[in-house]
Amino acid sequence: MRTSVLVAASLGLIAAAGVAGAADPVAERAPAAVQAVVDCRKIADDTQRLACFDAAVATMATAVTNGDLVSLDRQQRTAVRRQAFGLRLPSLSLLDNGKPLDDVQETLSSARQDADGKWIFVMEGGEIWRQIDDGQIYPEPHAGSLVVIRRASLGSFMLSVDKQAGVRAHRDN
Repeated sequence: MRTSVLVAASLGLIAAAGVAGAADPVAERAPAAVQAVVDCRKIADDTQRLACFDAAVATMATAVTNGDLVSLDRQQRTAVRRQAFGLRLPSLSLLDNGKPLDDVQETLSSARQDADGKWIFVMEGGEIWRQIDDGQIYPEPHAGSLVVIRRASLGSFMLSVDKQAGVRAHRDN
């Protein structure tokens, strides 16, 4: 079962790569175990190509088993990007795949004001956002409120509770 999933994933990568050429987009970012599968498609002889695919997929399966190779589909990448939204993690840029995430919608778990009257928002997923401007939120946020957080200028974020005007915020965790 696992091998068939790997073969299907490999074939998907091969199809996405298109015709091999000087600028092979898979070769530019693919791990060696994946690139070995992609390279097999260049072999003209059917028997040799199948042997190449068998060997390359076996190597890929070992890499997956050992944890040396991890694959993510679009849904998994989106979930990770959504979880990390607002954090400054340049190493996660490999999950962007060209289109940045500009906003997220969350459900508020709790909200409270600190000693300075700034709101601290805890989302159901555990993310903590802190108000950094002097904007007012009325009516007060409560558990279950819909929160929309969007990118704003100069690396800042605007956080809106239940479709109210937004306040500037940053993520604490």
